Amino acid sequence: MKKMRVEKKSETKSSVLRLAVVLVSLSFHIIWAFWLLRFLEDGRPWVNVVYGVITVILALLVYGRHMNASYKLPWIILILGLPPMGMMLYLFFGRKGALSKQKSEYRGLDEALSEVYPVNAKVIQEVDKDDPYIGSFMKYIIYQGGFSVWKHTRTEFYNDGAVGAAAQIEELKKAEKYIFMEYHAVEDGVGFEPFKQVLMEKARAGVEVRLIFDDIGSIMFIDKSFSKELESAGVQVRDFNPVSPIIHVFMNYRDHRKITVIDGKVGFVGGYNLANEYFHITEPYGFWKDSGVKITGDAVKSLVLIFMGMWNYIKLTDSGEDGEKYTAVSCEDIEDDGYVLPYADSPMLQEPLAETVYMNMLRTAKKYCWFTTPYLIITDEMSREIVDAAKRGVDVRIITPGIPDKRLVYSETRSYYAQLARDGVRIFEYTPGFCHSKMCIADDVSAIVGTINLDFRSLYLHFENGIYFYKSKVIKDIKKDFNDMYAVSREVTDKYDHRNLSLRIRQCLLRLVSPLM
Repeated sequence: MKKMRVEKKSETKSSVLRLAVVLVSLSFHIIWAFWLLRFLEDGRPWVNVVYGVITVILALLVYGRHMNASYKLPWIILILGLPPMGMMLYLFFGRKGALSKQKSEYRGLDEALSEVYPVNAKVIQEVDKDDPYIGSFMKYIIYQGGFSVWKHTRTEFYNDGAVGAAAQIEELKKAEKYIFMEYHAVEDGVGFEPFKQVLMEKARAGVEVRLIFDDIGSIMFIDKSFSKELESAGVQVRDFNPVSPIIHVFMNYRDHRKITVIDGKVGFVGGYNLANEYFHITEPYGFWKDSGVKITGDAVKSLVLIFMGMWNYIKLTDSGEDGEKYTAVSCEDIEDDGYVLPYADSPMLQEPLAETVYMNMLRTAKKYCWFTTPYLIITDEMSREIVDAAKRGVDVRIITPGIPDKRLVYSETRSYYAQLARDGVRIFEYTPGFCHSKMCIADDVSAIVGTINLDFRSLYLHFENGIYFYKSKVIKDIKKDFNDMYAVSREVTDKYDHRNLSLRIRQCLLRLVSPLM
């Protein structure tokens, strides 16, 4: 036990060192640019003029970009107001033009895999006949993202990450052919230990096991020895977008997805990662409230293809034929449970798919539309859709945490309360602790469970995934979970409309740097 503690402490130190090197490198780049500018300015007044022209041109280029105005404005202010730091931050984290090669590669993989399962026209026609607005909603996800809507799929909801994890472990033990897992954060600790033992045991038994984790998301939890231990048992491990002292644009984009697939027949999606705090082993922010779903049947095929897209984006090893191999599972014996549409979003897409899906939930809602999100940092367009729905009589509610995990982000989240509450949106703070759940439900007929927060990073910078349910049994359980949360939450009142001037100024400044948060 003492040896294990020493090893864990060594791994933590190594992870902290890696992160520190990146931060020092970023600081060095900014300081170097600042020093170079000051050096060139000395005795050369024309340098100031040239630099000013370049700054204005860059600001105009940002203004002319095809992107959300709420995302452009903070960058323009940073570029013009904080030279040269604003310019350097934008060049490192804000521009997307340098991603053309990555976008082309990613789209090529997506197109090759999506061809494995073309649009299920018959199912779409059924939905169109039942509700043309929902049918149109689904077509948007299908045609813009290349996904399919499925029947022959059972659904099960988990109102707690620990409960979902226990169900996952039981299903993992039944794996016979393959296991695919993709998570933002994996912690080599007590919570992940049962997963690790099953994965290694299955790999030794000949089951194909693949694991993806995000390097930044997991950097404080694991070390290189973690991957080596799993690989020694036959588990294939890939880390997404490893951090490097060489600062590059793509480093700002992270894999925030949470997917488990077992034999192409059982899949898990939700808000929880594979780390101690998600399973109540540690509780630094009170009770950690999360959610997840299990699907069994045809819809799992879409999760397989989403996973394979990321796996092959990291390193190309599969083809479209492999996609067919891993999805060649018959599920016609599984009874229908409504319509299930797994989907994914990424910064490689021109279309803000995840944000538009949430907007469409609001647009098609007639009675109510409720959200849970750990962070509330929204665009003007999203805010307008929320308010418009409330003004036409839809009961719009948003649940946020009562105890924050990031105080600056929490302060920015609260900066939206007054405006939304004033326009009829009801906002609740979950008092037992940190609400990390990412869900949306409308009119008892449709719901979304996944990884997508109502914030800039999720909607514009992360690789995300979710499942849209229409007339599935799971929707009833999701609504019960919402009502259970309301019972232990405090509703925001108009007191947030009377913030003191100092707080208002701080929150306005936070909004300026929201693209970086």
